[in-house]
Amino acid sequence: MTLNNQKSKFLKIYANIPLSFRREIIVVIDKEPVTWNSAKIEIENETEIGKNILDKLIKIGIIDDKNE
Repeated sequence: MTLNNQKSKFLKIYANIPLSFRREIIVVIDKEPVTWNSAKIEIENETEIGKNILDKLIKIGIIDDKNE
């Protein structure tokens, strides 16, 4: 799956998350908690941390890694 496909899937999920829930921790990267809001910023800017977040979200099943 390409980075753009992963990013698109994340943004679709993010759009359906209630506003109050977006402050919740979604993953931990390098011993640092990452909220939905901070994940969105990192993923949108295609940072290395953003790529790591996407990889982790795929591994834990939040993002489906199958191509559609």
